[in-house]
Amino acid sequence: MSAVIELAGARKTYRSGEIEFEALRGIDLAVDEGEYVAIVGPSGSGKSTLMNILGCLDVLSSGSYRLGGEDVEKLSEVALARVRNQQIGFVFQQFHLLPSLTALRNVELPMVYGQVEKNERRERATAALERVGLGDRLNNRPGELSGGQQQRVAVARALAGDPTMILADEPTGNLDSASTEDVLGLFDELHAAGRTIVLITHEHDVARRARRMVTVRDGVIVSNVPSEEAAA
Repeated sequence: MSAVIELAGARKTYRSGEIEFEALRGIDLAVDEGEYVAIVGPSGSGKSTLMNILGCLDVLSSGSYRLGGEDVEKLSEVALARVRNQQIGFVFQQFHLLPSLTALRNVELPMVYGQVEKNERRERATAALERVGLGDRLNNRPGELSGGQQQRVAVARALAGDPTMILADEPTGNLDSASTEDVLGLFDELHAAGRTIVLITHEHDVARRARRMVTVRDGVIVSNVPSEEAAA
């Protein structure tokens, strides 16, 4: 399989005046096409910084990051925006749905920015919502949906652009146990269908649903094992 993510010697240093803080301290990580990987760690471990790097929302201080074989460091801001829009499907803890728009329109929105033709984006948004089990909720607004259903809309929005990978940052953080199981079951289905999923979480029970668990602490990877081994 080809690697979707290739991080080598990844370092990220933040500076404020004379104060420096090294959030990532030389991380090597590869994620192959079709893998389901969880990145887990406590607050301050560096996992959020790592998520920002993987999502092309921030850049490394040193080291390299290749996404789908492309050297991210060499991309212009315009090219990075294209990567974020077309290659990465984001799912966040906060659903980031516009309350005035229907589920269908919320899923269509990134494709509007991506200049996808109207009929095509309508077809793709409808198919994505049907894929996550919300084919009968196309015209419902977020306020008319449960938390789990809103997160499913967010997943559909991530899927509609047919991204290289889905990057989910604490996707169950605002959900009750039943809705958490619902969303994680959906990720299981997407993985079984061949999707590449990277899940960022501080919850080990959530992380164990992935097939591989990468544990980050103090800016370094301290464990990188199949989830069943991490649970042992």
